[in-house]
Amino acid sequence: MPTLTCEISQTLADQLERERRRTGEPVSHIVMRALADALQVEHATLFQVSTSGALVEGVFQGVVAVGTLKEHGDFGLGTFADLDGEMVALDGHYYQVRSSGAVGEAPDSALVPFAVVTRFQPERTVEVPAFESLDALLAALDAARESGNLFFALRASGSFEYVKTRAVCKTEGPSSLEEAASHQAEFELTSVSGTLVGFWTPEYARTVNVAGYHLHFLSDDRRHGGHVLACRGLGLRVQVQREADFRLAIPETPQFLKADLTGDPSQALDRAERDRAC
Repeated sequence: MPTLTCEISQTLADQLERERRRTGEPVSHIVMRALADALQVEHATLFQVSTSGALVEGVFQGVVAVGTLKEHGDFGLGTFADLDGEMVALDGHYYQVRSSGAVGEAPDSALVPFAVVTRFQPERTVEVPAFESLDALLAALDAARESGNLFFALRASGSFEYVKTRAVCKTEGPSSLEEAASHQAEFELTSVSGTLVGFWTPEYARTVNVAGYHLHFLSDDRRHGGHVLACRGLGLRVQVQREADFRLAIPETPQFLKADLTGDPSQALDRAERDRAC
């Protein structure tokens, strides 16, 4: 990233130091946010609704509308109330991939129990050559990150020889995420062009979000998509954005307030998110 060097008054320097001690943020983050506000430029902020731990415990009730999410980001992923399909947000459009395989734009009134969105303004672009598996792709994506302690948004577009996705079926009653995922619909696509929309979350945040990579797919013709279980590609153009801030919208529903969120959801998330054929 570019480096800015300038002289400031001692008063501003003292105020910056007070703000750093108060918030724990690096001075660079405080300055970037202030400049973004002053110049009316969207700041790289990761906005999340609820936690992955709550999702694991079956807190599937919609709490935020898609229209509200659009105020916070044009890029992201998530799910819909009662796990009614997978969300893929791309270029400001919010798509719903249902268990039937149907893909359509979600109305602004649609409610979500979990989502992660950002204003996508990539800082770097890398070319990933042909890859034989999802694990190989993730290893290549690791090289595009300069730290294991920050959040990153990633957009990977190109041609895929094979993509396997899933969409969770809408739940009809109380259920855990693992139980709901056991009834998921899976789709296998070949010779398809499309985009992976995703995030990388540091390990220390595993009780809040899916640690590591979380990727959803949307085909260029907007007819296919879902949570990515496996893929093989001919080469991808990958754009990366480092997230400067993280904001969490905590639900105040009775289900969330009563849920036991003291455990580590990592293993349950892994079982629910992985390819069951592996």
